[in-house]
Amino acid sequence: MSASSAPVPATAPFPGQEGHCQAPADYSRLCQRLRRRYAAELPLLAPGPLDKAAMANTLAALCDQHALGAALRILRQLVLERLVVRDVEQGASVDEITRSMTWLAELALDRACTQGQAMLTEKHGQPQDEQGRPVQFWIIGMGKLGARELNVSSDIDLIYVYEREGETSGNAQGRGRISCQEYFGQLVRIIQTLVGDTTEHGFVFRMDLALRPHGKSGPAAIALSALNDYFFVHGREWERFAWLKSRVVAPAACVASPNVQKLREVVLPFVFRRYLDYAVFDALRDLHRQIREHASVRCAGRPERANDVKISRGGIREIEFTVQLLQVVRGGQFPELRCRPTLEALERLARAGLMPQQTAEQLAEAYRFLRQVEHRIQYLDDQQTHVLPTRDDDLQWIACSMGHADVPHFLRALDLHRERVAQEFDALLGGSKAKTCSGGQCHKNGGRPASFEQLLQQLPAAMAQHVQDWPDLPRFAALRDDSLARVLQILHTTGQRLAKGEISQDAATRFCDWMESLLGRDTYFALLVERPIVHTRILHMMAAARWPLRYMLRHPGVVDELASGSVLHERFDPATFRTEIGLRLESLQRTGEDDEENLMNLLRRGHHAELFRTLARDVEQRISVEAVADDLSALADTILQITTDWCWQRLRKKHREEPQFAIIGYGKLGGKELGYGSDLDIVFVFDDEHDDAPETYAALVRKLITWLTAKTAEGDLYEIDTALRPNGNSGLLVTSFQAYANYQQQRGSNTAWTWEHQAMTRARFVLGSDHLRERFDEVRSAVIQAPRDRAALRQEIRAMRERMRAAHPGHAGQFDVKHSPGGMIDIEFATQYLVLAHSAEHPELVRNAGNIALLQIAEQQGLLPAPVGHSAADAYRALRRIQHIARLNEQPARIPLQEAEPHQLAGLALWQAVFGSDAGNPG
Repeated sequence: MSASSAPVPATAPFPGQEGHCQAPADYSRLCQRLRRRYAAELPLLAPGPLDKAAMANTLAALCDQHALGAALRILRQLVLERLVVRDVEQGASVDEITRSMTWLAELALDRACTQGQAMLTEKHGQPQDEQGRPVQFWIIGMGKLGARELNVSSDIDLIYVYEREGETSGNAQGRGRISCQEYFGQLVRIIQTLVGDTTEHGFVFRMDLALRPHGKSGPAAIALSALNDYFFVHGREWERFAWLKSRVVAPAACVASPNVQKLREVVLPFVFRRYLDYAVFDALRDLHRQIREHASVRCAGRPERANDVKISRGGIREIEFTVQLLQVVRGGQFPELRCRPTLEALERLARAGLMPQQTAEQLAEAYRFLRQVEHRIQYLDDQQTHVLPTRDDDLQWIACSMGHADVPHFLRALDLHRERVAQEFDALLGGSKAKTCSGGQCHKNGGRPASFEQLLQQLPAAMAQHVQDWPDLPRFAALRDDSLARVLQILHTTGQRLAKGEISQDAATRFCDWMESLLGRDTYFALLVERPIVHTRILHMMAAARWPLRYMLRHPGVVDELASGSVLHERFDPATFRTEIGLRLESLQRTGEDDEENLMNLLRRGHHAELFRTLARDVEQRISVEAVADDLSALADTILQITTDWCWQRLRKKHREEPQFAIIGYGKLGGKELGYGSDLDIVFVFDDEHDDAPETYAALVRKLITWLTAKTAEGDLYEIDTALRPNGNSGLLVTSFQAYANYQQQRGSNTAWTWEHQAMTRARFVLGSDHLRERFDEVRSAVIQAPRDRAALRQEIRAMRERMRAAHPGHAGQFDVKHSPGGMIDIEFATQYLVLAHSAEHPELVRNAGNIALLQIAEQQGLLPAPVGHSAADAYRALRRIQHIARLNEQPARIPLQEAEPHQLAGLALWQAVFGSDAGNPG
């Protein structure tokens, strides 16, 4: 007989009392009892860590001598004895203990369900729908079972769902037909008997069905359609947290069945809302308050019960609530946050930037510590308790088993973990906050208004006039009491800031317009109440420019980006963006939600969020205009890369795994000078000799343009302009690279115009294979450095400039930063001439370095007199900034002539230096 299974005395000595802090498993009264009762059966369980196969083998051996119910109960006792030894004496991880208990539950439920179905099918036949299709039955594990986090004395929260209504096929004699609801109701009772009832061998698991729809008054098993109706009509906020961890755990034959996808399609929209969901904060506060109140009642007159590692302050439940709240709030838009295990969720929250890495690590450490304490409490007597024992020897054993020298040292470590948890929980949920509004009336709290009429009396006059008609709006009249309270609170706070001079009237007006557009979408108001920093930052953005309001009206969900502490300090990182999008794709694939519409929306949400982050840094003047253009261009490159990859993967007819395809960017995309809302000037080419290549790549480009331009519920990505492709709008949407090269290099009868060569100076290889990149660079260099008649080139560019000027007449006393003489167009045309005319002798000009750098290079190479190049570069930078600010304010990019004079003179000097006296004054 092994040492672990040897009989022990009823009261085992505790070596810790002799100064050697050891914690033998046989101190556990549970362990003592199991070894006495099941000494003969303990050797049936293979030594070492447990897995499902070992448990199944042991169960098979037990079933040779016992009925299934007894065999399952004995197996549970053997598993518990092994886990006490593995945990206390051999240092098993929390994950090993909880995973083993989860496997035991899954095995027990599967075998009970299988036996129950066999019994009922013999009597009543197979359950089937009206079309004769078999009807599946799913046992859904909730809570710790669903998350594979069962503790050693945990009950299991279950919900039973069957696929469709119908009736059984009848027995062999054609009799005994019953409805599916009756059949599965009987099956639930059989499972309860085999797993949950207490017999001479105890129970396998306590079973709790209280989480089922309609609670204890609801049917034991519910049809999937009825579950969907329940979610839609009766589903409460706290149930979303319960269903967050839901998982089909049995029968094993159905767990991986594609039919289960139907259940996911019902559950996921209930748990994870499409938009940010800060309205759940109050629901979780209420749930937590109820738990605390229940604990207080339990502890009344019993102070020893207050030291509960699960539900007391800083306990396991507060870690779980902290994690689940962030998952539910953001999981609708960020599917990578949808996971069940707490420790995995903490890692994902940190990776997503929703929780500081150090905080996530501290909460994970606390979670492991508290779960280990919880298990040791339960090892003592197999009681479903989470309260520290009061016996000194029990506490000493727990302390030693946790690696602490004595009880005070252990309690200090416990208090440290719990305090960290409590601080994070209170910071997230506002532990000190009290709900101040109910029934549409707010209690006295900082002078907040109790009604809209009272609010109007407290607001500054101009702001009050702007919102005075809101009560006439149907969406305002339909506000729930809690939503109205939030609206009043936010408007009141905004009015106070306006009255104090902290914000401008324009900012307050724009903010009110944004709020008005969102009436009826309370989650955004909840966000502003829960995260006051977001309210502050929105007001700053509204004060800085007009365009943020337009963008936030189109994409209200982006405002949550302002809650991040890093939003103003970071820059766009393509690698991080690709990783995050990849994780979201994997999450959608796991749940079968990776259809084209969801993927298009995923890209749009990611794009809008990144653009808004850049906008926030821009209006707060944390980054330069050049940095804004760099980040927006890098974002466009990344979106094009991801979208091309996904479109190719989903192309139905293709002849190779990797496309021989490239995207060439022109204009602002090519020059890395994108602004907010810029179109993408693009040319598509392929280098593939396969007979199907033209058709295949044409299909790819059509799909790609659709993915980029289609307006979904999340908006669109970019407008695409392909006019610069060979032969313009009359040419093929995608051409072979050789045809593109011939066109650009004047080979054959069909060749590029001068203006197309000007565009080539700003062309850039955006994506494609390294081989194609090299070929493009060769063609671009050849085009730019080709011999040219400089006089003819000068005349063509001047003529083109005249045509553009005619199309954009000036405004008296105003300088148009783009079109006026000496403006941005003149500087750009002069730079393009320098590149096309002189790059053969000065290859430094070939590089697509941007107008500013190229002007400086031209001066360094002696092509411009000093300081013409640098002065024009400085003027161009200043004009870009003026244009940028004007666009943010949705105003024409024009300034008074007097103010523009130094910039205009620099532009005119460049024009004169490049085109000479014979060119005349461009004005």
